Amino acid sequence: MARVTIALTLMNACTLFAYWGFNTWVPTFLKAAPAAGGIGLSNATMSSFIIVNNIGMWFGYVTFGLVSDAIGRRRTYVAYLLLAAAFVLLYTSTKNPWALLALGPVTSFFATGYFSGFGAVTAELYPTSVRATAQGFTYNIGRIASAAAPAIAGSVAKTSGYSTALSLAAGAFVLAAVLWIFIPETKGRSID
Repeated sequence: MARVTIALTLMNACTLFAYWGFNTWVPTFLKAAPAAGGIGLSNATMSSFIIVNNIGMWFGYVTFGLVSDAIGRRRTYVAYLLLAAAFVLLYTSTKNPWALLALGPVTSFFATGYFSGFGAVTAELYPTSVRATAQGFTYNIGRIASAAAPAIAGSVAKTSGYSTALSLAAGAFVLAAVLWIFIPETKGRSID
């Protein structure tokens, strides 16, 4: 199980890096003055945008299981991750508030919906005797690795702007999708 454990751990590190690197700085990006590379929204408007994004997140979480049951865990994960990368790039390439309001929930739908699949995939990959340990290890090592994401994104934002910093998430999502080469499909696999 070493190969799949390493792949899952790296995939989780990439998805969590993308999540924290992007979502930590979106409010600042929306609120910062245009001269500083931001959008210049008021606190109230920025908060409204974040609420709309969170609605997209919720729908992403809820639908992931339905989609993965229909077309498979691997296809769903890879699709969500690649679409998350594409929408993050679209989101970070516009300064138009109306476009950001429309793109935000769609970006959040894909950029967080995949979290719902983690439990199913790991439960279906590992036998009962090591399942909980494997889930804890592959997810939490990824969490530890992703702890640097806000600082790295903040540092890049300071030197290269918010769009570049937030776009780091797109690269991490693509890398996570590539790691699925090493993770087998688990749809329909019996759990022992």
